[in-house]
This record gives sequence, structure tokens and C-alpha cells, in this order.
Amino acid sequence: MSAARLELNGIAKAFGDLQVLGDVSLSVGKGEFVSVLGPSGSGKSTIFKLLTGALRPDAGAICFDGAPLESNRRPFAFMPQRDALMDWRKIIDNTTLGLEVQGIGRMAARRRVAPFFAEFGLSGFEHHYPAQLSGGMRQRAALLRTVVQDKDMLLFDEPFGALDALTRAEMQLWLETMWASHNWTTLLVTHDVREAVLLSDRIYVLSARPARVISEVAVPLPRPRRTGAAVAAIEAGILDLLLSPSVKQRT
Repeated sequence: MSAARLELNGIAKAFGDLQVLGDVSLSVGKGEFVSVLGPSGSGKSTIFKLLTGALRPDAGAICFDGAPLESNRRPFAFMPQRDALMDWRKIIDNTTLGLEVQGIGRMAARRRVAPFFAEFGLSGFEHHYPAQLSGGMRQRAALLRTVVQDKDMLLFDEPFGALDALTRAEMQLWLETMWASHNWTTLLVTHDVREAVLLSDRIYVLSARPARVISEVAVPLPRPRRTGAAVAAIEAGILDLLLSPSVKQRT
């Protein structure tokens, strides 16, 4: 693994009497694609809320590039579960939203975004509205809005979970190609084991809450990846972990 950009060490988080994260440590190296898998309610999305500053940990430390992550420095661009496109804004103005929030004027933001439309398969749709696009195109627009912010690291929270199975598979293949081309440092939260195996360099498997890392799974498969015996073997091993009594969600 290359030098860690992101490190979480002994992170704990509770909401009242509910302990969600018990002791979570993980790292993401520069240019790595790392995924986090775990049972429903195990705190995967809570990790992202800690990184984006929406929550603060009760214990442990978060470091980025070897220094504590400060409240006034958030080096992450975040893509949520749903595309969150604004129906009343044209696609080009949806993709510039993150830049505008940073204080860049609309016309300057449009000039920065425009060259990416062809690469993201959106050429010719700049002035369409979200309702005129397919689910996959909407997700590509959401990803463009995320990456054009030029942050140090991307956070993906179940980005393809709302898509149908075929579109999701197409988007996974497309994202793999884009990641390889751009060398993005990426942390993905997903329930989809196959998605994690197809996309990731490493996978962290969480226990039921209070979450802890019970396994770190390397995926030493050449890219581009397709389903096959090697993928199925890693997938089966992870599923065995997730379905074991010690990992499944406690009620």
C-alpha cells in the first residue's frame, strides 16, 4: 500500500446509549480504492459523517496526510446514495454546484466543468434537466459534480444503490475505467459485496454494532475485472464473514 492519505485510529461513536462505532481503524493510501462493508446499521455511513464534519468522534483520531483532520479542512468530495440533482437546474448548473458553494462564479464554474462532459458521457446534455436523463446519466452527472471540485479524496456512499441491476453493473464498469484513468483516492461504503470486489484494492469488513474491523481483505486481481472464479472466491469468503453469527446485525 502507498503512504496513507487517510487514517482512522480507534474511532468510537455513540448516540446516547447506542454505541454505533466501537473501535474502528482503517487507512486509505494515495490512489487506492478502498471499500467498507458491514451489516445494516453497523455505522458505515456514520464514518462518512465523521469525515465530512457532520459528527465528531467520541474517541480515537482521524488523520489526513499525517496530520490531524482539522474542522476547517475537509479534503473530501462526497457523493451520496442518491444523485441529489436539483430538478430546476440544468445539468451543467447541477454539476457546478459544488464549485459555486466554494465561491466560484457560475460562468467560471461552467467553464471549468464543460470539458468533462464528453468524458463522462454527457456531451449534448448540458442544457437538459435531470428528469430528461436516465438513471445512469444522472449518476454520472452527480459524479462529475463531485470530482470537479478537485478535492484530495472521494467519498462514495452507496452511489449506485438506487439503480436497477443492469444499470448498476454498467456504472460499476464505467467507474472502474474512470478510476484507473484518473488515479482517484477513493473510499466507498456499499452493501454490494460484488461491487466492492470488482472495484476495490482492499475491503474492510465491519462487525455488527458497536462496529469494529473484523477483516481486511486484499483484492489482488488484475484490472479491468469481470465476474469469474477469482472474483467469486473472494466474494464467497466475504459473504461467509458477513453471514457469521458474530457479524450479523444484533437485534
